[in-house]
Amino acid sequence: MTTETPTAAARSTRKLTVAKAIVEGISSELDRDDSVFVMGEDIGKFGGVFDQTAGLIEKYGPERIIDTPISETAFIGAAVGAAIEGLRPIVELMFVDFFGVCMDQIYNHMAKIYFLSGGNVKVPLVLMTAVGGGYSDGAQHSQCLWGTFAHLPGMKVVVPSSPEDAKGMMIAAIRDDNPVVYMFHKGIMGLSWMAKTSRSLGSVPREPYEIELGKANVVRPGTDVSIVTLSLSVHHALDVADELSEQGIDCEVVDLRSLVPLDTDAILESVAKTGRLIVVDEDYESFGLTGEIIARVTERDPSLFKVPPVRVAVPDVSLPYARALEMAVLPTPERIRAAVIEMLRK
Repeated sequence: MTTETPTAAARSTRKLTVAKAIVEGISSELDRDDSVFVMGEDIGKFGGVFDQTAGLIEKYGPERIIDTPISETAFIGAAVGAAIEGLRPIVELMFVDFFGVCMDQIYNHMAKIYFLSGGNVKVPLVLMTAVGGGYSDGAQHSQCLWGTFAHLPGMKVVVPSSPEDAKGMMIAAIRDDNPVVYMFHKGIMGLSWMAKTSRSLGSVPREPYEIELGKANVVRPGTDVSIVTLSLSVHHALDVADELSEQGIDCEVVDLRSLVPLDTDAILESVAKTGRLIVVDEDYESFGLTGEIIARVTERDPSLFKVPPVRVAVPDVSLPYARALEMAVLPTPERIRAAVIEMLRK
């Protein structure tokens, strides 16, 4: 599986952070389509808490880049209404942890109106939100919760891991006629005040392009074990794979990119090759993504497994504030490495 970037061989690219790639994706659609606008808390003059809307208000003005009061129910409800009337809003929930305040608008309205109308009313809305821990911001600002949204029918759920994907998936999400929950991990945004990974920068084409939602990407082919994951954990898995390759261990890393739709075929193809599956997830372990992926492989063909599959996820506890405790529960490279080594001993 490869990303669906423009096909020209000599493509004009630059190195961008994920934050700048998101801004560029939004900007290209604001230029292309007058029905697109952005609304949310601190997305105007402040440019977004994680720079995801930086510079947009200066270019497009306050009529299309709308700073809202602190009332998630009100402005997400307004975005749903605007989408029903034919506009294409991008509305931001500043931290995914705040979803409880406005879940009625998200799930009982945004996600269900198309179904309840018998397919007559579309809701082309992008709900953009920040996820993830790793910087000691406590239990109310550090969750991922993508499994919660993926569990509820009616919404596409996408999570980019690279600058190239961030732009292409944002453009695809805006153009989609379905409601799309677009989740970005704070740890990959490339901001100077946050910890950066070795892959904070990436080549991004200047031209607008779409990356098909629902297609996984094998970011590192391998033969010994399949590490299936998404977002920041893709970076961790690649670091572990590079390190273990020096010991003769060949890890395949599959970036899901999308939870709804979920590319089950890509997962099956990888496990069929390696016979070993480790699912890494920064969401909670129980009733979530790790169990879903393992169940899908088991239901299709349990004979693919040479050894039982393994989950590396957040245990069922609230995210601690203390850094040592937070690192103990997150799916760190150390935990991923230990899981690979233990699996290959079996």
